Amino acid sequence: MKTLTSNELRKLYLEFFKSKGHAVIPSASLIPENDPTVLFTTAGMHPLVPYLLGEKHPAGTRLTDVQKCVRTGDIDEVGDASHCTFFEMLGNWSLGDYFKKEAISWSFEFLTGEQWLGIPKEKLYFTCFAGDENAPRDEESFGYWREQGVAEDHIFFLPKEHNWWGPAGVTGPCGPDTEMFIDTGKPACGPDCSPACSCGKYLEIWNDVFMQYNKKEDGTFEPLAHKNVDTGMGLDRTICILQGKKSVYDTDVFSGILAKIAELSGKEYGSDEETTKAFRIVADHIRCATFMMGDEKGITPSNTDQGYILRRLIRRAIRFAGRLGIEEGKLHLIAEQVIGQYGEIYPELRANRERILSELNLEEERFQKTIKQGMKEFEKLATYLKEPVIPGKSAFRLYDTFGFPIEFTEELAAERGFQVDREGYEAAFKKHQELSHAGAEQRFKGGLADTGVQTARLHTATHLLLAGLKKILSPDIQQRGSNITAERLRFDFNFPRPVTKEELAQVEAFVNQAISEDVPVVCQEMSVEQAKQEGATGIFESKYGDVVKVYTVEGWSKEICGGPHASHTGELGRFKIKKEQSSSAGVRRIKAVLEGQEE
Repeated sequence: MKTLTSNELRKLYLEFFKSKGHAVIPSASLIPENDPTVLFTTAGMHPLVPYLLGEKHPAGTRLTDVQKCVRTGDIDEVGDASHCTFFEMLGNWSLGDYFKKEAISWSFEFLTGEQWLGIPKEKLYFTCFAGDENAPRDEESFGYWREQGVAEDHIFFLPKEHNWWGPAGVTGPCGPDTEMFIDTGKPACGPDCSPACSCGKYLEIWNDVFMQYNKKEDGTFEPLAHKNVDTGMGLDRTICILQGKKSVYDTDVFSGILAKIAELSGKEYGSDEETTKAFRIVADHIRCATFMMGDEKGITPSNTDQGYILRRLIRRAIRFAGRLGIEEGKLHLIAEQVIGQYGEIYPELRANRERILSELNLEEERFQKTIKQGMKEFEKLATYLKEPVIPGKSAFRLYDTFGFPIEFTEELAAERGFQVDREGYEAAFKKHQELSHAGAEQRFKGGLADTGVQTARLHTATHLLLAGLKKILSPDIQQRGSNITAERLRFDFNFPRPVTKEELAQVEAFVNQAISEDVPVVCQEMSVEQAKQEGATGIFESKYGDVVKVYTVEGWSKEICGGPHASHTGELGRFKIKKEQSSSAGVRRIKAVLEGQEE
């Protein structure tokens, strides 16, 4: 088995799939393009949903990339051996091209081939879909693994909860998957031990999803005419296996960042459990925050949506950096380490270096003020308590509003001879988590693939809105975020002050004039250079891709985009701005709707 660095693995993976006829495409933004279902890009397939649903990708039918991703459902778990918020996903896709036979053959070749990863096949185990009332047992995948020389006792059939993907929403493309695991060498937990166990014997390394069914509204499944393959291999986890480490934090991905934390704190990573946890939290959170702020659609800390998650990560990092004895105002030095490590692979980090560092410093200053406010709140609370016990709900409010960890509140309470209702705190915390997960599920319920007529029309309206803002306010305006549901659009853009009522009226009139002229919405594929020459709006980077889609509303808007869109502007009805407000420092937000569209 090869011992590779993270840079070597990225290069090798792309080189392998390029040799199999795949076009290498760039990582998309961490901020999803007009997707109301999630705050961040959570998987490699996420930016490719329109193409998995049948839209033509300008780079062809075989694609591969390394996608930067963020998952924030387990922020409070970060600090253990495996949880991270930011990660990179290696992926390859077939858009109606090859299917199970080739995907499985190439997966096996990359995992076991001597010039690739060189993992002994005896260490590898595989799972296939066991079948149910909706879809048959996946004997096909089983057969293709056997063709590769895999022993039958290394292949397990597991139910839908383990070996099925999708649909992303209530309806849409879905299908069985086949997963690849490596035996960690730990003893089996019993006679029925399998990759379905959580005992740690089997560690997932790769997943091939076969989108071959469409789930309909009545709950039935029909075969898809356009079948796709979607794969994902987590870079951090794979490197951990190849380097023989017990934790992703012990690999080269984190070594430079942890060394910088050790230098600033004067402490040693791994010296004891609490110190190790603090090191990992600071390392993960600053890495993730650096990528969020350095993204091409970079965000800044705020109290809503992506900005809230970013603020939470930075403030948690500040707290644990303080425990390590790192001086205030030093987190930007850790961010510098992240930029230095990843800047060549993700040049947007270097391009946005100043913004990353200044925002980190600003947030540290803001948090110190919040801590002071929290102390006042604690003093007030302690003064009015009738009994020497701080209620659980109050302790949770200090955590949720002011960032006081429960241990900190307990320390303050002990100094006054008080106790904290820890049980009540845990109950409030659990309720908060349940609400957060329910909110995330509700957000996801609409589906990554919400490409209905109304969504498409609002997408076109968003292009016209950006064009109007550039014309009325400033040609330097760029999109900083976009969120579209079937009912409304929400658009974030860079601007230093509130937009006046008069200016909003002018922007609204601009969009409605374009609608009244019923202009066709035309999609063309062209090179990045040609798109630049024709004045298309977009973020032009060296990694953008050789061919892009440009949507043109002649005389009004020309923008690089993946779609979907209305066929002509007259479909949109009347555009109405409902609200304009601050989103975060230097970023404004407009909410708007379409009224009275034609059917």
